[in-house]
Amino acid sequence: MFSRFDRNAKRVGEILAILGRYGLADWLSGLNYEWLQGRLVSFDGERLGTMMQEARIRLALTELGATFIKLGQMLSTRADVVGPALAEELAQLRSHTPPDPVEKIKETIRTELGQSVDDLFAEFNDTPLASASIGQVHQAKLTTGEQVVVKVQHGGIEQKILGDLDIMGVLVDLAQKHVSYVRPFQPVSMLREFRRTLLSELDFSSEKRNLQEFAENFVKDKNVHFPKVHADLCSRRVLTMEMLIGVSGEDVPAMRTSGFDMNEFAQRGANMYLDMIFRDGFYHADPHPGNLMMLPGGVVGVLDCGMVGRLDDTMREEVESLLLSIISKDAVELTDTVMRLGAVPSNLDRDGLRTEISNFVSEFASRSLRDFNLSAALKQMTDIVRRYHIILPSTLALMLKTLVMLEGTSRTLSPNFNLAALIEPYQVKVFKHRLSFERLFKRLYRAYRDWDRLIDMLPRDLTEILRRVRSGTFEMRHEHHRLESAINRLIMGVLSASFFMGSALLLAHKVPPAPGDVSITGVIGFVVSMVFVWRLIRSIHKAEDADKKK
Repeated sequence: MFSRFDRNAKRVGEILAILGRYGLADWLSGLNYEWLQGRLVSFDGERLGTMMQEARIRLALTELGATFIKLGQMLSTRADVVGPALAEELAQLRSHTPPDPVEKIKETIRTELGQSVDDLFAEFNDTPLASASIGQVHQAKLTTGEQVVVKVQHGGIEQKILGDLDIMGVLVDLAQKHVSYVRPFQPVSMLREFRRTLLSELDFSSEKRNLQEFAENFVKDKNVHFPKVHADLCSRRVLTMEMLIGVSGEDVPAMRTSGFDMNEFAQRGANMYLDMIFRDGFYHADPHPGNLMMLPGGVVGVLDCGMVGRLDDTMREEVESLLLSIISKDAVELTDTVMRLGAVPSNLDRDGLRTEISNFVSEFASRSLRDFNLSAALKQMTDIVRRYHIILPSTLALMLKTLVMLEGTSRTLSPNFNLAALIEPYQVKVFKHRLSFERLFKRLYRAYRDWDRLIDMLPRDLTEILRRVRSGTFEMRHEHHRLESAINRLIMGVLSASFFMGSALLLAHKVPPAPGDVSITGVIGFVVSMVFVWRLIRSIHKAEDADKKK
């Protein structure tokens, strides 16, 4: 393990020195040693001892460089882990890395694309438009006359990030083994996810594919535009794309003087994001104002598609349930969704959680949709989840953070903007989708595939169990607590599901006898499955009543 420290000894020293200085400042903040506090300053000259702890953490990560800035940005999406105050502070992390010399940039382009800058471009501006943690951007003109921007990776940044990830790996392993209160947050798993995401951002081919997929998803939407990618001028470390001409979302005064209605522009941007999440399950995950542009005609231009999120069908439906239950103020559905989504501790106070969520819903129930602040609701909901030590999936945490950022950006453009009012119409679309034949068929097929796999595996598994029983190597551990009744309910549940799925297939295929194209056998199967379900529910209620009497 520590060989990774040895390989990066110098960098380890830098990290420990910076963390030590900011940690010492934290300890000194309560003391009056003015002469010593005056010597502890951040990289930009501010006194550390006078700052809030969250600000010191943000500054420490900034000083530690690209990898730690990216780590902070990832943690800003995990208010359920680090708390809302620190998450909000980390959301301000931005990197303004000094640019590489232009000679180094041109050499990278020549190495990656196989030709010199002069051969590839009619013009190339030596002064970068911007420089961030991973790369810098230059304006250029193609031989066809098209204006483009060329994003080039900083020299040596990949090696530095890999070294930092090695060091983080050692620290996280130690924390998971020896610091009990961090174990429930699964830091090793979180670092693995962070590593995967960061290495994907280092490969500009990923951003190229993201841009192409977004453009394809919105090809029919004339209110949204993604930069066209010039694939022949792209590689792992170079990305060439169309230069968008418009007003940056950071320049709000200029946008307001453009003559286009700001509320309409904010709604276009928000609708784009809602389509990404609810329709496509693939969304741009960094909607800060600098990544949005107002193009001519009020078209929404989108920049920097390196950070994206994906939701599979199951997670997308859970997200729909979560958001719609908040907006429709349905405490029961909201509680059930949270418990389905999160990693729930074994000692969860379920009654306490239900009470807190009911109080949360009651607080927002009295507000009209116009006064409903979705960001505040999501933050409060995340705070409840954190207090009960429920860990949300990283995909969900990123999506919730994206919605909070989206509402903040939209309100910067239009103070009266209301994201909840835009989400509500999606309720009808969601219900239509859930009742569609296509979705029903997909779910039935998935269930059939799972049962088919189970039927295929079950004989072999039973044979293996019998073999172990005969050889005396079979072991089973269980806690006997009304086991017979639990097994009976399990069998009844399996039979109910089997009858339901079989009946649905019989009805879908109109298996005869089928007067009026309705399978009689299928209808009988549905009736039988409903009887099983009714008996199952009764037995569960009886068991709950028995528990309450004890």
